[in-house]
Amino acid sequence: MTPGGSKVRCIAALDQGTTSTRFVLFDHRGRRVASAQKEHRQIYPQPGWVEQDPLEIWHNCVELIEGVMAAHGVAPGEVGALGVTNQRETTVVWDRDTGAPFGNAIGWQDTRTAPLCAALAVDPGHGAFRERTGLPIATYFSGPKLRWILDHVPAAALAAAQGRAAFGTVDSWLIWNLTGGPRGGVHITDPTNASRTLLYNLHTLAWDPQLLAWLGVPTGMLAQVGPSSAPNGYGQVQLEALRGVPICGDLGDQQAALFGQTCFAAGEAKNTYGTGCFLLLNTGEKAVPSSRGLLTTVAYQLGTEPPRYALEGSIAVAGSLVQWARDQLGLFASAEELNDFAARVPDNGGVYLVPAFSGLFAPHWRPDARGIIAGLTHFATKAHLARAILEATAYQTREIFAAMAQDSRVALRALKVDGGMTASGLLMQFQADMLAVPVLKPSETETTALGAAYAAGLAVGFWPGTEDLRANWVPAARWEPRMAATTREQLFAGWQKAVEKSLDWEG
Repeated sequence: MTPGGSKVRCIAALDQGTTSTRFVLFDHRGRRVASAQKEHRQIYPQPGWVEQDPLEIWHNCVELIEGVMAAHGVAPGEVGALGVTNQRETTVVWDRDTGAPFGNAIGWQDTRTAPLCAALAVDPGHGAFRERTGLPIATYFSGPKLRWILDHVPAAALAAAQGRAAFGTVDSWLIWNLTGGPRGGVHITDPTNASRTLLYNLHTLAWDPQLLAWLGVPTGMLAQVGPSSAPNGYGQVQLEALRGVPICGDLGDQQAALFGQTCFAAGEAKNTYGTGCFLLLNTGEKAVPSSRGLLTTVAYQLGTEPPRYALEGSIAVAGSLVQWARDQLGLFASAEELNDFAARVPDNGGVYLVPAFSGLFAPHWRPDARGIIAGLTHFATKAHLARAILEATAYQTREIFAAMAQDSRVALRALKVDGGMTASGLLMQFQADMLAVPVLKPSETETTALGAAYAAGLAVGFWPGTEDLRANWVPAARWEPRMAATTREQLFAGWQKAVEKSLDWEG
């Protein structure tokens, strides 16, 4: 498939994230031509439960696509392809006949499946799952969420038995709707999303019958798995604003950011500072097992090429900690104000905040942990707390960075960064100090959307190859480490002590 004639001037990306959705058009140099963003609600029915409305997300997508195309006077024929990227483990089950979801989507941070995961950890055990999937048994992943829906939503269970129920991560839900929904919609996903379900075998690159049996998931609910960059496309958009545009890219958001950061070679790494924080290291064509609490996952697959793999460290709470301090506590009016307060003091004053709101993810995997503030004295001020909020992300990243170097046996020489929290130069400098390596930020900050666009654009020849994409990567900022090693280790030792205090809060 090639772009539809000389009129093609851009590639589109639909970036459906945890708290908002973006629709972006990129030109040949990887620069934004147009974009818009809209937030959606976060629903918290009980402690530990996190939900979203799939129909709200879909309607936001339609509004964004129609709005951007109309506002900027772009015709469908000027768009060569569409790439989709998504919050990954968030789980949707819907009726193929009507298009109606069987309730809210269960978010990736949701912990309601803890009892099921505890039972699976005993039988068949963590090793059985990790050997096939590269993942530990955890509430994070979508397979247990699907099982919970089948156990607790009778209409979904009945539809599954009748072959009407479709399961998907958010990419599948959106692509199905974009390509027609109940009127011929394509039920598809890619290996980056499939490999986050606890249902997909990294070695056979297929849904695993044994995994499906352990979780009691009917095969008929599952999407077809296609490549992340599909030269033949997954189908064409049926919305009038993009009618006929082929959907040729599909990547989970963190793998899309890796791709958008042009980390195509083994040993290249990026960290995305968003709602959560996700550090990925490209390990090439080898799926590297982790013995230090990291995830082995598919990084991307281009057409019929072998997939590339990654080691990943996942942090549940990063930017959402700033959001919590703003919205739940009312301590700061904005992220900028929090950063300004943090800059008023030279250090954290001995204050640490461990944001284990959903337990601790990598490298600990402790669902029993809960958030704490430690080290408070009369000396501590609001500024010290602001600094502790920012520094929490850097400490967690250091834990993952160290585990990644040990698992991969690669000494990481630099870290490419993206995401909203990179707007804080104070945090980025502290991150470089904690890692003792340079931190590099690109000029194009929408790297997740860009990665989806790159995958789609490669498929249709808008970009001839990955070297063209590397040429688009332009640095905007660089932070060099400047902290004394003794200070670095003292601060990190305080963090480790605080983490120990956060454990064993939930039985």
